[in-house]
Amino acid sequence: MADPRPVLAMVLKGYPRISETFISNEIRLLEEMGLRIRIISMRRPRESFAHASVSRITAEVVYLPELLSGNWGEFLRRNLRQFCTNPAAYLKAAARMLRQLVKTRRSASLKHLLQAGYLLQDSASDPPAAHFHAHFAHSPASVARYAAMLTGLPFSFTGHAKDVYTQNPASLAEKLRHAVFAVTCTGHNRDYLERLAAGRTPVHLVYHGIDLSLFTPGPPPPLEPPYRLLSVARLTAKKGLPTVIRALGLLNEQGLDFTYDLIGEGEDRQKLEALAGYSGIATRVRFHGAMPHESVLDFYRAAHAFVLGCQVLQNGDRDGIPNVLVEAMAMGVPVAATAVSAVPELVTDGETGLLVPPGDPEALARAVYRLVDDAALRDRIIPAAKDKVRAGFDNTVHTARLAELFREKAGNPPGIFAASKPRPQGTAP
Repeated sequence: MADPRPVLAMVLKGYPRISETFISNEIRLLEEMGLRIRIISMRRPRESFAHASVSRITAEVVYLPELLSGNWGEFLRRNLRQFCTNPAAYLKAAARMLRQLVKTRRSASLKHLLQAGYLLQDSASDPPAAHFHAHFAHSPASVARYAAMLTGLPFSFTGHAKDVYTQNPASLAEKLRHAVFAVTCTGHNRDYLERLAAGRTPVHLVYHGIDLSLFTPGPPPPLEPPYRLLSVARLTAKKGLPTVIRALGLLNEQGLDFTYDLIGEGEDRQKLEALAGYSGIATRVRFHGAMPHESVLDFYRAAHAFVLGCQVLQNGDRDGIPNVLVEAMAMGVPVAATAVSAVPELVTDGETGLLVPPGDPEALARAVYRLVDDAALRDRIIPAAKDKVRAGFDNTVHTARLAELFREKAGNPPGIFAASKPRPQGTAP
């Protein structure tokens, strides 16, 4: 039998992505809570593997052409069909696109309109969506907004970090005005978005959280050298990994015996490898590349301390609350991090971890040393950190709040998702 539930179309930059487990976990839980999801991905996966949780998602997936080049014919055919479906709506969306094109002198706005028209004329997008929701406030929100304009349906979006702070505030404020609601994952972001929204659009705080059934600690490793230090991060500037490596270089000069596991991949790998050599710790550092959660768990269980040096870049790019800090705390690994963005919403200095100023390797070195040297400190912050995560970062709790938000506010008319029930076990999607 056909699934009678309305479709929530979720527009993503890419799917699946190894660094965006919080999105795949959210989709999986929303499905379990009864919502029918269709994933609209603006590009195909770039990794050769995915976390195991992705295999539990039953949502239909529609991939949009990432580039205009080589796809003009199909873009134009589908957009012509969409124009014929509702000429007035298409002309209104096209006028908006042209204003943006003149303002920015970038073709991105044209591409986003064409992608929206392409999507709406895709046979895989049947039945039609009842609401469009974008993960990330930049290009996915642009595609979702154009799709909403072309159909007369509402849209909403979730803002995260880079997409919020590297975007022109006026452009973001315009998206907020057109959205029926916005969601964000930190209080720091919510305050900023509410200022831009100026009371016109509600902004809801929904932390990502983590799967507490997955991140369960084992017996702690003996607190003895060589101490095992760990970072899990994309190898990119905002993670502040040069600060971490310089801090570990200082600890090496002071005679601390340690190894450092760095899990993640990114454009800065060669620079970081060179910096490790320059700092005298090349033999202590192991670059592991990206890994699925199931493999990372073993590193958490063996680690004595977790360290991250996040910073705000000149263009505004930053993290919100890195999920890896939540994971480490849940696993009983004490964390040393930097007091930037929303990190203090998770880590309270001296209570659930240690915080230092960004870009200060000396301070970070002192914090890491305290975590492996001060047994009384560890005995205090490790259980407090676990309690903080259990109380405030359970992803089932937060996703349930998001599901209720969709049931109450999404669709036209609002509330059409209210009757969605979980699909019985064994029923085909």
